[in-house]
Amino acid sequence: MRILVVGDGRSKIHEVPVAEALRDLGHQVETFFWNPHFYATSPLVQLWLKMQNRFLWGPQIGRINRELVGQAAQFKPDLVFVYRGTHVLPSTIRAIKARVPGCQVFGYNNDDPFSTGYPGWLWRHFLKGLPAYDLVLAYRHRNLEEYRRAGARRVELLRSWFVPRANYAVELSDEDKVRYACDVVFIGHYEPDQRVAALEAVVRRGWKLRLFGPGYDWDPVIRHSSELTAQTPVQLVWGEDYNRALCGARIALCFLSKLNRDTYTRRCFEIPATRTLMLAEYTDDLARLFREGEEAEFFRTPEEMLNKIERYLKDDGRRKAVAEAGFKSVHQHGHDVVSRMRQVLLWSEEIRKGSR
Repeated sequence: MRILVVGDGRSKIHEVPVAEALRDLGHQVETFFWNPHFYATSPLVQLWLKMQNRFLWGPQIGRINRELVGQAAQFKPDLVFVYRGTHVLPSTIRAIKARVPGCQVFGYNNDDPFSTGYPGWLWRHFLKGLPAYDLVLAYRHRNLEEYRRAGARRVELLRSWFVPRANYAVELSDEDKVRYACDVVFIGHYEPDQRVAALEAVVRRGWKLRLFGPGYDWDPVIRHSSELTAQTPVQLVWGEDYNRALCGARIALCFLSKLNRDTYTRRCFEIPATRTLMLAEYTDDLARLFREGEEAEFFRTPEEMLNKIERYLKDDGRRKAVAEAGFKSVHQHGHDVVSRMRQVLLWSEEIRKGSR
């Protein structure tokens, strides 16, 4: 198949591995990434582009959509995979299908466009375009019916994934251990939920904590926390550093985004893929994905979180056994990006056969 992958393009965990996985499956893949359209050397022009990128209006949005239609018309893809199509206009989807007869257009969004925590303008193009997509892929169960009510013709659940070439067990060098070795790690963004209090409790118990994520979120919040101020400035970790940060921990915590109303998250697959024990907030959804106490651990209360940290830090054998079982589970059950894209192609074939 000829497949065009469309998205922002900055992230190495979103649309980029989608394109790589489809190539690994033997398909001819091109990419169209809009992020490079928002950079300029002039500070004034850069500010103008930044405003257009943020509020999704202006001449650059129109240019991006014209170029996308042009690339599709030239490449003539069988499938266009749009990742988080905030910048893609409904008219663009229709134009691609008109210019390339038989082309399917799929839309996927890892965020929750129906959450009240986001500004309404962020999703306006994406939501208006739902009826134009041949298939809308939902990240979470609760969005399935919401997409249907909003006009999507067909909706399927596509969970997030881990990337085998990026998420794997690695032995840390002595230099790496200085930066990453710890009892407990949390890697992620700040939200005003239980996570700050939980991390403070970890430090009060005397366990070595490391915190990684966007400092602009974390630093203003924890700067005055006697337990967490030593973590500032909080640093982002990407790529190999992200992998080392997980591998350097004996236990990796996983908090779920309330903004996105998540019942699981991408790290639920990335953590076990590194043979690190995952201790996540409990949800029924996660309990269906991993056997509690055998492939991963969950906590329902702060007290349960602390009790389980203590238990596994005292029992390395059990900790490693659960982590190993979690590693096997994410591989055996196809939670990698290549398996996810293989399923996307099966849906594409179903739709194609149904239209004949």
